[in-house]
Parts: sequence; structure tokens; C-alpha cells
Amino acid sequence: MKKVKGILTGILLTVVSLISLVPFWFMFSMSTYKSEMIFQGVPIVPSDYFLENLRTIFASNFVQSYGNSLFVSAVSMVVTVLICAMVGYGMNVYNFKFKKALSIFIMMTMMVPSQIGIIGYMIEMRNIGINQTLWPMIFTWFANGFGAYWMISFIQSSLPIELVESARIDGASEVKIFRSVVLPCIKPGLLTLCLLVFLWSWNNYMIPLVFVNKQENYTIPIFIKSLASAYRTDYGAQLAGLTLATIPLLILFIIGSKNFIKGLTAGAVKG
Repeated sequence: MKKVKGILTGILLTVVSLISLVPFWFMFSMSTYKSEMIFQGVPIVPSDYFLENLRTIFASNFVQSYGNSLFVSAVSMVVTVLICAMVGYGMNVYNFKFKKALSIFIMMTMMVPSQIGIIGYMIEMRNIGINQTLWPMIFTWFANGFGAYWMISFIQSSLPIELVESARIDGASEVKIFRSVVLPCIKPGLLTLCLLVFLWSWNNYMIPLVFVNKQENYTIPIFIKSLASAYRTDYGAQLAGLTLATIPLLILFIIGSKNFIKGLTAGAVKG
């Protein structure tokens, strides 16, 4: 009975996985056609025009845009996750004045649409003098309300406070406790947040649209949009660019999927 159940589960998971890959297949298949041929019907079988579409995007600013997106997303991910982990540690381990008010403020920031503050953020970046660089696309993730709330909740359910107290009794500094005790305990939560922040930053369109005025600062979403001119939109080239743009996301998810699922389900069952 268990063997039959395992086989049925495997078949079901295979079917669901294949269904989830259908949009990626259609995207790749359409990226192998001319724009005019795409509108004749949804192509299932790839054509032989993929190399021409690749030549179109590589003849533009694709490589630099790809590198910009990798740089922005990687730096945003590392710094944001580190800041959020420290916030979660501080909110769970230390007792200080206005702690509850700060917790409420963090939750309130998630209720405010980011588009509301974009004008003030643009003025702030301009006054600092970095509005024509990649840094505004990075700094916007550092004060991440969801990431802070996520790590507060995750550390609360995953980090035994006794470990911290024992490390303090042994004479460990707060930095060493955070590095050697806390981070290993919350690894699934960290990797989950890494994947989410990288995904959000990689797909971010609004901030680059507002701040990017130079071609050398294009990120992937802005670059793909730039393939459209006033007279013609090269959908085949855009889809080829999107196909290449999904590769880092697929690699990250394949590498971190196990910890991603652990991070999402951690704390769901206690006792």
C-alpha cells in the first residue's frame, strides 16, 4: 500500500511539475520565432530563428544590463538579509524601550505601497548625488519591512534563547554569538529571504524606470522594454531576453529549493 501511494505521489508531482514548466516552454518556443510569426498562433515547437533573436539582443546593451542586474540583486540580497537578520535577533533577544512600538511600526510599513514614497526617495537620492547610479536600486531594499518581520518571526520560532544565554556565560561576544550561534540556527529562513529579495530585485521595474536615464545603467527589465521602438516591438528578441533572464532565478531556486521549503514551513508545527 505504501509503495502504491509513493508511486501515485510521484506521478502527481511529475504532472504538477510539467504543468508548471509549460509557461517557460512557451516563452522559450516563442523566443525562437520572428515577431510577425508569433501572432499567427501560440507556437509549441521551436523554430530556427533563436540565434537571430540572440544576435539582436547581444548587439544591444544586453551583457552590461545583465551584469547590472546581477550586481544590484546580489548586493541587495546580501545586505538586506544581513540587516533583517540583525533586526530579528535584536527584537527577540534584547529588551529595550519602545520595543513594541517599533514592532508595530515595522508591520505598518508593509501596509504602505512603495509607490507612495518614490517621489521623496528620488529627491533624497538626488540630494545625495547618486540618482544617476545603480545605488538607488540597491538602497531601496535595505529598509525592508517584510524582511525584518520575517526574520523576527522566524528567529522567535527557531532560535532557543538558552543557546544565546549559554554563549554569553561562556564569554562569547555579541558579534560571535550572532555569527556562530544565531546564523546557523536560522539558515532556512535566511536562504528563503535570499531567494525572495533576489527575485524582487531582479524583477524590479518601477525604481529603475524612475532613476535610469543612461543606457549603461539599464537593468534587465528596462533593457527588454528598450527593445521596443516607436514603430516596432521585437517580441521575439524580448522573449529571448526574458528566457535568458530566467536562468539565474531557476538556478537559485534549484539550489535553494529544499531550504526555501523549510523556511516557509518552519514554525508551522510546534511541539
